[in-house]
Amino acid sequence: MRHTALIAGIAALCTLPGLSAAQQAGLAQRADAPQREEPEGDALKSVRMVRTDTPPVIDGRLDDAVWSRAAVIDDFHQSRPIEGAEPSERTEIYLLYDEDALYIGGRFWDSEPDLIAAGTLRHRSLRLGDDDRIAIVLSPYNDRRSGYKFETNANGVKHEAIYQNVSQNLPVWNTIWDVASTTDSEGWVTEIAIPLKSISFDPENDTWGINFSRAVRRKGEEISWVSRNRSYNPSIVGLATGFADLQQGLGLDVVPSVAVNRRRVFDPSGDTSGSRPSLDLFYKVTPSLNAALTLNTDFSATEVDSRQVNLTRFNLFFPEQRAFFLQDTDIFEFGRVGGRSFDANRSASGASLQNGRPFFSRRLGLSDSGQPVDLDYGGKLSGRIGPWSVGALAVRQDRFGDVDSSDVFAGRGSLSILEESALGFIVTGGDPNSNLGNAVAGVDFRYLNSRLGNGRVLEADAWFLQSDTEGVSGDDRAFGLGLKAPNRSGLRWGVSAKEIQTNFNPALGYVNRAGIRDGTADAGYTYFFGGGPIASYFAGIDVQRIDLLDGGLQTQVITVTPLEIDSRSRDGLVVQYRLTEEVLVRPFRIHRDPSDRSRQIVIPQGRYSFEERLIDVSSGSHRKLAGGVTVRSGDFFDGGRTNVVGNVAWRPTKHFTFRLAYDWNDISLPQGDFVTRLSQLTTEVSFNSDLSWINLVQYDNVSEEVGLNSRLHWVLQDGREAYLVLNHNLQDYDRDNSFDESLSDLSLKVNYTFRF
Repeated sequence: MRHTALIAGIAALCTLPGLSAAQQAGLAQRADAPQREEPEGDALKSVRMVRTDTPPVIDGRLDDAVWSRAAVIDDFHQSRPIEGAEPSERTEIYLLYDEDALYIGGRFWDSEPDLIAAGTLRHRSLRLGDDDRIAIVLSPYNDRRSGYKFETNANGVKHEAIYQNVSQNLPVWNTIWDVASTTDSEGWVTEIAIPLKSISFDPENDTWGINFSRAVRRKGEEISWVSRNRSYNPSIVGLATGFADLQQGLGLDVVPSVAVNRRRVFDPSGDTSGSRPSLDLFYKVTPSLNAALTLNTDFSATEVDSRQVNLTRFNLFFPEQRAFFLQDTDIFEFGRVGGRSFDANRSASGASLQNGRPFFSRRLGLSDSGQPVDLDYGGKLSGRIGPWSVGALAVRQDRFGDVDSSDVFAGRGSLSILEESALGFIVTGGDPNSNLGNAVAGVDFRYLNSRLGNGRVLEADAWFLQSDTEGVSGDDRAFGLGLKAPNRSGLRWGVSAKEIQTNFNPALGYVNRAGIRDGTADAGYTYFFGGGPIASYFAGIDVQRIDLLDGGLQTQVITVTPLEIDSRSRDGLVVQYRLTEEVLVRPFRIHRDPSDRSRQIVIPQGRYSFEERLIDVSSGSHRKLAGGVTVRSGDFFDGGRTNVVGNVAWRPTKHFTFRLAYDWNDISLPQGDFVTRLSQLTTEVSFNSDLSWINLVQYDNVSEEVGLNSRLHWVLQDGREAYLVLNHNLQDYDRDNSFDESLSDLSLKVNYTFRF
């Protein structure tokens, strides 16, 4: 069965019709001096690119003579809070390119330069949302479906993402590029160079989608070149025309690395050490088709997961963070299953939104308990060929425990149709966590129309999947439908339904509930104020109902949000009411006493209805001292619960950040009372943008374990990095507040990218 699925997947990818066809932009070119072109037709803005023989020096100063010849964009407008209004600050963007790179300069005037928010110094921090920044959206295929986002701030920090779809992006994706920024009495300046080797494109296409958006955090203001419905993404862009003779060299990246590790387990005592060389190869078969090969793959430098306390009877969801699997990950997205965008149903948990994913790369290289499993080698082919997006992944995983070595495969193809929509298929083969054969096949259709009147957006999706598991027959399908209008202002709404049959088993995917029918509906209204301290007001209702296919309710959640306001300084207030019904067909063990494992709290089977009220208060995260608190109180099954979640962040300088988060549950049930506590302390020292030291300490009283993850990261330059990572765990075995060492793991990893 494994080999049959593998052969079928490869055959499907190799027989796609029209693979040699390349999409053409069909836009008439101008031959006059560089200037902005006036919008025509559907009011698309465009700019004609200027080619240079002399690249600018990337030092954040814009004093190179070549910038005087650049194409200039200065017709910006507010996208938030008042779309179309005149910006409070002036912005200019300058554009150049040569055969090797795209060059972007920016001058950002500020009437109060001392108030520029620039608290982030570390490259690829996930916190640029707290800073004044410029974001560049590139859609090299100009297909209104795919693209990249590059961001920087007044410190010249790098942050990039790849779009999974037009409404979601993955900020943990990264590539090689260069940026430098400076500040002066008039504001701040940036210079950016994006090598063409770092992105995928069609060299026959002389027109790219492009957009720019500047944030002035203290004012809650977004300043954009093109926006619609207060949004910007690959489907909402202007046009950069006139690209010609773009080169990518050989398109080969060779990335050898070595990891030296010492691991010590204290009970039972054991000590191991050794080194692990690995090799990653990345090759552009064409400028728009990427091949990757990994040998003896090492993930020792990957960040640890944030802990979660599970008070449900269903599995939690932890996102992928490993770089090899994140490259071109957007291509493997299926049917809009998963993800939590701004308009996601508030009654649905993150895990239930992900339920039914046919492919989830986190199933590879990790056991069911989360322990690393060696990957001997793997290969990936992904990119665009004409109107097709294609992806194929094959991995050889080493044996662990009672599970034999396994070969697994995932193949994905998606055909662009209509203006912004796609029709696709997916196949997977193999099971990395058992010795049973498994395969999955499915088709999906994703509809998008972002050009309705008044900036309205409409999305729809339909998908079907079937699994084939050795020894299992029947009830092995999953399918879903969805329709929504994810508008950022005015009315937004959505409805969806999916069915996950009892034996549906995507061994390379994610299922946390089976044998269910899951329906959601939501509606809400956002109003933006024209002036005053309040920027926006939202009110809405969200419903999720999950029924068993055998009959009867499993879960129903109704969330009413009568008040959600955001201030112009990005402070927020949310008030919610939630009504939940849970039906237990069997007893549910919700807690085990840490001091006596034989003492358990079990909720009997039955039907439970409980009400909760929630209030959330948060301050603008651009401040040096910021934080928030959420208080939830009400019924819980046949008892009660009070939940307090708080966080505080202190950034006295751009070189140091302190964050503390705390999650506390006080639960009272007829069967017994218990308290859960989850604490996280993060300290971040950024010596400069290339050298940082991050410490994460986590504790929860369910496992009674303290975990330390300490990462020293030195970037010689993009693609040439060194990591020193310490994971050290302490555990209170006797539950007497006396912690003993349980694990110590120290790794030194160095990688060096050779680019040809």
